[in-house]
Amino acid sequence: MTELSRPAARFAVVVPVKPPSYGKSRLGVDDEARRDLAAAFALDTLAACLSSDRVAQVLVATDDVGFAGELVALGCVAIPDGVSSDLNGTLRQAAAESRRRWPGLVPVALCADLPALRAADLDAALDHVGPGEAAYVADAAGIGTTLYTAAHDGFDPRFGPGSALAHEATGARPIAGDLITLRRDVDDLDDLRAALALGVGPRTRQQAGLLAETGLLAD
Repeated sequence: MTELSRPAARFAVVVPVKPPSYGKSRLGVDDEARRDLAAAFALDTLAACLSSDRVAQVLVATDDVGFAGELVALGCVAIPDGVSSDLNGTLRQAAAESRRRWPGLVPVALCADLPALRAADLDAALDHVGPGEAAYVADAAGIGTTLYTAAHDGFDPRFGPGSALAHEATGARPIAGDLITLRRDVDDLDDLRAALALGVGPRTRQQAGLLAETGLLAD
């Protein structure tokens, strides 16, 4: 696709990021490894978003001031997470800030634990979202959600247990297609092994290599 024929970027991705110091508790590794992996997952996810043709801006909500500096250096906009105990509240707040900054862009809520994400899969998903349409991408298990988008006036994220059905119940349309790297979120070591099989970003690959030396990632 030439530069002239490429579709215009019309989305702003909003991503809630827990401070790595207490994120990803289900990984079952020591605190240092867990913290480093959580940070790597987020950075690789956001790097893929920043390289997407359909994404114009990436806004991250986090209460980790030090990590926010890394995210800004990567190319994101970072804001404090004023409602960190409520994921969907955080997303609504981030979408509202996105609208204030970039009123012409459509908000897209995305999980921060997609270390295998490729921009091509994100672009493919967003290419199937019509103007003003609410839509979502189910995770690899078909139960959770990794991406949700809707026009600002209809932005109503329902992340949490059973979120795929919860989003569908609001009238959001499930986005079809393989989209394997967009569906592959990581909560535990089995998920990480599956992500590694797809090919992860450089930060996650480095941290997974260190973890493999301990034998925890052996088949």
